[in-house]
Parts: sequence; structure tokens; C-alpha cells
Amino acid sequence: MTDIFENYLSSTGELSAGEINFSAQFFKSVRLKKGDFFIREDESCRYVGFIVSGAVKAYAIDKEGKENITCFKFENEFVTSFSEFITQEKSRRSIRAIEDSIIYRINYPDYQHLLCQVAAWNSVIKSVMEQEYNQKERYLLNYNNRSALDKYRHVLSNEPKLVQRVTTQDLASYLGITQRSLTRAKGQIHRPNVL
Repeated sequence: MTDIFENYLSSTGELSAGEINFSAQFFKSVRLKKGDFFIREDESCRYVGFIVSGAVKAYAIDKEGKENITCFKFENEFVTSFSEFITQEKSRRSIRAIEDSIIYRINYPDYQHLLCQVAAWNSVIKSVMEQEYNQKERYLLNYNNRSALDKYRHVLSNEPKLVQRVTTQDLASYLGITQRSLTRAKGQIHRPNVL
């Protein structure tokens, strides 16, 4: 198990060193190349993962075949389609690497076993679920019913990582605007002042 994952678990303040060590055996490292799937839409949601390095996007395909990106996850974040993982149903979205990534994943039976053996994991998962909920709330509050320019300004000041690590096409999908609108907004903000 990597120091990054151990440090994250330690930083939660929920797990003892022994519990972290015990938990390690249930998480398996998987390497994803850019473009590889962690979870596919309409397939059973079997894993929850912790991103050690890299980044992923979560999206659903609409009836026109267009990706509608709902979130990005980066290092030190858990990733899955949580509601479908818990109910062991087919995922309603895909999760795909946007960079070469290393993810520590745990399957559903091992996850259930871990929750029974280490009660503190319930607090860790509760915290992760709260972060998920807060991220969705912020997304709805900050990116619904705003102009492309306002959306891009918000990303620049509050989520600069997206501008640095996400393609224009993916960022436009996430913001719910066209690539052209995003390019125009970038031009308005980054254009040098002309006297």
C-alpha cells in the first residue's frame, strides 16, 4: 500500500495504525491508462477506489450520444458510483481516466467484510459520502443558471485544477456549455488590456 493512501487514512483521525495496516490487504492497485474505464455505464458497479495518482471523469451518455460530465476526481479522493455500488446495481454513469492513473480499489464483498471488521471505516465512508454530497451541492449552486463567463470565472477562482488538467471539451461538458462559449469566455478573461 502506498504512503499516499496510508497518509490519507491516517489524516481522517478515524483509523489506528493497526486498522490501516489490516485494511491494506483488501485494496488492490490497478493502473489505468488515459481513456481506460474504471466503471462502465450499464455494467455492475463492483468497486470503490482511491486515486493515488491521476484523474478521472464521471459522465453519462445522453440520447444524442453526447457525454454529460458530472464530476472530476483527482488524487486523494475516493471514486465510484456510490448509490449503485451500495445497492450493487448497474452504474448509471461511466468513470474513465483522463490521465494515466493509479487507483487502489476494493470490491463489494471485501468492502462489506472491512466494514464489519473495522467499525471506524463507517465513519470514513460517512465522511466520503458527505464530501460527495457537498461537491454535488456546490456544482448545482455554482454552475446552474449562470452565464458561460460566470461559470468560467468561478472555475478559475475556486477549481483552478480543472483549468490546468482537464481538456476544453471536457470542461465545457462539465459546465454545461459549448466549447465555443468556453473558448469565448477564456478569451474575454485572458485577453490583454488594449488601450
